[in-house]
Amino acid sequence: MTVFRHELRQGRLSLAVWTLSIGFMLGLCILIYPSMAAQMDEVSAMFSQMGGFSRAFGMDRINFGSFPGFFSVECGNVLGLGGGFYAALIGIQALAKEESGHTAEFLLAHPISRRSVVAQKLLAVLAQVAILNLVNIAITAACVIIIGEEPPVKSLFLMFTAYFLMQVETAAILFGISAFLRTGGAGLGLGLAAMFYFLNIVANLMEETAFLKYFTPYGFTDGAQILTDGALCGKYLAAGAIFTLLGIAAAFTWYQRKDIG
Repeated sequence: MTVFRHELRQGRLSLAVWTLSIGFMLGLCILIYPSMAAQMDEVSAMFSQMGGFSRAFGMDRINFGSFPGFFSVECGNVLGLGGGFYAALIGIQALAKEESGHTAEFLLAHPISRRSVVAQKLLAVLAQVAILNLVNIAITAACVIIIGEEPPVKSLFLMFTAYFLMQVETAAILFGISAFLRTGGAGLGLGLAAMFYFLNIVANLMEETAFLKYFTPYGFTDGAQILTDGALCGKYLAAGAIFTLLGIAAAFTWYQRKDIG
């Protein structure tokens, strides 16, 4: 597992910065909730009547004044954008950076197969995504205890699960694309992550565009749907699983035959 350990060491600073930045924003959102709770009923009523804007963020279907509703909108955007961008960044750079950094020949000169290289790099990507989420779950739990709020365990579990799976899917898709690149492609990764996020917003606007949820990792992170149904949406999860497997399969297939120089 030499490559796996090397990837974790190499990415530890980036992981720490992204994790603590997301955790700080997440904790801040939770800590300001008590000071805003008294006014939330009026805010919720106002947001629910803002037409397309309300539908885009699901605020027409949830009680923004309750802690689960507040968390799904405010904290959900932090997890969605921050976590999604980080997953895209490490996914898109995982395989391409060896060529852009001129370390591919040194790596492949070792007695290790290309399949093993891909597998260990994929495991490192998934491990970093998991660490980011575990730390932020701990920060959320601590902040909920600090404000004295009764923790909605099931709702928080479902939302964190949804965002973790979204990040895994995003990382897997970009990991597959990374196998075709010869440079790091950070801009491409962040751009695709932003596109996925806005595709979900467009999908929420009207029934005619709802099908776009099948094509974005954010399709099953709809906080309003999760809180209303008490479960993740199976059909969007299935679509996400397919894209995840396709991304991984593309990485293994192409990296085997890629001319690395």
